[in-house]
Amino acid sequence: MLLLLSIFCLTHNIASSVTDTLTTTIFIKDGETIISSGGSFELGFFSTSKSTNRYVGIWYKKISIQTVVWVANREVPLLNTYGVLEVIKPGLLVLRNDTKNIIWTSNSSMPVQNPVAQLLDTGNLVVKDANGTFLWQSFDYPTDTFLPGMKLGRNFVTGLEVYISAWKSYEDPAPGEYTYHCDPTGYPQNFVKKGAVLQFRTGPWNGLGFSGAPGLRKNPIFSYEVVFNAKEVYYSYKLLGSTITRFTLSPNGVGQRWTWDNQTRSWIIYLSAPNDNCDSYGLCGAYGSCDTGNSEICGCLDKFSPKDPDKWANRDWSNGCIRKVPLDCQNGDGFLKYSGFKLPDTHNSSYSKNMSLEECRRVCLNTCSCTAYSSLDISNGGSGCLLWYGDLIDMKVISGAGQDIYIRMASSELGSDGKKRVLIMSLSLSLGMLLLGFSLILVLRRRKKAFPKLRKDGIPGDILDEVHIDHKKDLELPIFELSIIIEATNNFSINNKLGQGGFGPVYKGVLREGQEVAVKRLSENSMQGLDEFKTEVICIAKLQHRNLVKLLGCCIEGIEKILIYEYMPNKSLDFFIFDRSRSGLLDWPKRLHIIQGIARGILYLHQDSRLRIIHRDLKASNILLDADMNPKISDFGTAKSFGGNETEANTCRIVGTRGYMSPEYAGEGLFSVKSDVFSFGVLVLEILSGKRNTVFFYQGHNLNLLGHAWNLYKDGRELELVDSRIVNSWHSLELLRSIHVGLLCVQQCPEDRPDVSSVVFMLGNEVLLPEAKQPGFFMERTIVNAEMSITLLEAR
Repeated sequence: MLLLLSIFCLTHNIASSVTDTLTTTIFIKDGETIISSGGSFELGFFSTSKSTNRYVGIWYKKISIQTVVWVANREVPLLNTYGVLEVIKPGLLVLRNDTKNIIWTSNSSMPVQNPVAQLLDTGNLVVKDANGTFLWQSFDYPTDTFLPGMKLGRNFVTGLEVYISAWKSYEDPAPGEYTYHCDPTGYPQNFVKKGAVLQFRTGPWNGLGFSGAPGLRKNPIFSYEVVFNAKEVYYSYKLLGSTITRFTLSPNGVGQRWTWDNQTRSWIIYLSAPNDNCDSYGLCGAYGSCDTGNSEICGCLDKFSPKDPDKWANRDWSNGCIRKVPLDCQNGDGFLKYSGFKLPDTHNSSYSKNMSLEECRRVCLNTCSCTAYSSLDISNGGSGCLLWYGDLIDMKVISGAGQDIYIRMASSELGSDGKKRVLIMSLSLSLGMLLLGFSLILVLRRRKKAFPKLRKDGIPGDILDEVHIDHKKDLELPIFELSIIIEATNNFSINNKLGQGGFGPVYKGVLREGQEVAVKRLSENSMQGLDEFKTEVICIAKLQHRNLVKLLGCCIEGIEKILIYEYMPNKSLDFFIFDRSRSGLLDWPKRLHIIQGIARGILYLHQDSRLRIIHRDLKASNILLDADMNPKISDFGTAKSFGGNETEANTCRIVGTRGYMSPEYAGEGLFSVKSDVFSFGVLVLEILSGKRNTVFFYQGHNLNLLGHAWNLYKDGRELELVDSRIVNSWHSLELLRSIHVGLLCVQQCPEDRPDVSSVVFMLGNEVLLPEAKQPGFFMERTIVNAEMSITLLEAR
């Protein structure tokens, strides 16, 4: 061992004096450190008090108690004191063990000739080039500590999410069960999660702080903010003086704000959360209100009653509360003001920064699915508009520091002033509908003359009536007039046609205000298309996620059934990855961004949406790309929704695409979330290789793409799978991890495949992955007389 270290030192200089920088010729070994220029932080090797394992970490230099704020190799500890931390070309910071094997590395992807690593006085460890451009920084990959200057949130351009994850225990820095996120879904709020399960929510940002964290207010120690725009959403804070402060997530899931007390020479907890039972996410269910001042901490909001009185009496509040009088949007609803509350979960919400509270009320009143509204920003007396859709979850009484929220109620539940306002609105609405009716008659008469034989009626009227009923019952989608769609598509001109699917043709359209849209028109005689139309409208209208294609509205007039989507200028994923010239436009960072985006979209479908959706037809042509190459999952015509605790189902009608269907679905009609995971795994391997699974050919064997990838994996030659057109932009460790994850997803047995939350975590973190087992459809193909016969190989 000493001989190996001596040889190593011949070509590298050990840092002989205190410095804040490592280069390709200067490294540190165990027992040595580097110190930031201002002396605030130190980087080196350490052990916890009850372990001999060694880790590379960063800690405060000027504090007597060693307080580690970041750990590099938290999952793969060194087993002795022979570790070496160095910088290597083309721009990586690596940690080697006693056998000189790399056990941890930064994930810098840009190759440079003279990389350096520097410990900044903020506690940020950066790898940069000679011009000072950051290639990687530890602030993007924190462990359990949130330091001043960090951005906790998501970058929509790169797809990177920065969040903190607790240690497994106070003696083991490996990632534990708890994570802390700034969640941008709907409107920004912070979450503590245990795995994928929400544990605590701060409430939405209100301009002064988070509505559910009254202890976090303006103070002389630090200032904080939430920034949200088209490019990024993040929460950050900065110090106002010389006081040292940090935020940590403990191994048991408690977020704690600490300050250093110079008099006592100890850390003092400034605030912590969750700190009482009412901080448990959704404890009282929908429309329930939690109040620690009551003996029964859960109660129903005024005008609401327990949904299940028997369970409620037994202190099981999970089913929440329901309105005593149901809403009747068509005949007029109103709003009641509720004061002093932590605002409900904003997962299903929308907002406007410029709308007044009165405008906010009108918008909510005119949208039947809108259940509540409030001011967005209370920092200057109240401005902006925050709207909720669906049930209101996780409300808590906050005496003296809560906010006002206006909740939709039936008109009979309002006071006299409220009833008078609803009456005026109802009369106005009735008059408007009357005028609209007259206008519609005139439009229909004109249209009958202009388009007397637009299409033949080939679909039974009772089925069409059913679609109308479903639309009224389940949706609040914008309705487009047929005349507008005809104008936008130039009367469904063949020159506007984008493609043809099982649903029907798809056209590009331009609305009068200039917005480009994609128009899907139900095929005239397609009964399958009608089923897909109903499924897609009911399903996707309730889904909102940046990695799902957005449904803008629909048109249901007579025999015409049309869906209007956001237009995707870069078409679909298969348009790029399977084309020899266009595939070069997708370098490795873009492909990884697409893979991670697809995974996040599937995670939303499987876990975070109000419905548990199984897509059943994930494939490259159903992944659309926007102008910034962000992936959007599309085509929900064959999707199925699960309710309650359902996890799988069986069908006699197998729909999907050959090459992407899982073995249990293709052979037995059994589908589950693991069916989508299989399809995702195929997609990953296709994106990495640039080859289609179904037509893959390799000289030397007749395996499909999955079998070829698995053979390379077994031989340790995985990188031979990668598309040669991205060789100049790849990062080998990221590629190896992505191939490994793809193979885990396509394993033969569904129970061996990871769920999508695990997939998202594995793709974004340097973790030890389980060994992949044989993939499904591990086939040997024999081509005879231009016909292909398939023989399944028995599992060995």
